[in-house]
Amino acid sequence: MNAQDRRLPAESDLTELVNVGRAVAGYFERIGITRSAQLTGRDPIELYERMSAACGEALDPCLLDTIMSAVDQAEGRPARPWWHYTPERKRLLTATNEDA
Repeated sequence: MNAQDRRLPAESDLTELVNVGRAVAGYFERIGITRSAQLTGRDPIELYERMSAACGEALDPCLLDTIMSAVDQAEGRPARPWWHYTPERKRLLTATNEDA
């Protein structure tokens, strides 16, 4: 990610979410998400896949944990550390791969 990707719009509140720093906010911005409200009702796996496509490579799967955390917070659930989501992410990806 270059320096331009790390600059956020002034109206962005993404870095107010637990686990979301400037780099993760930059990934969200690459797919058109600049406000936490835009995460409500979104599928974290779909967001992760869009981010990976926008970057031209599969991103670290731990990013999906952070996305899951961000979506939960946007929907009013409590903020939890990203690693809280690791078992759920692994379960979801295993189920997705079995369905393919």
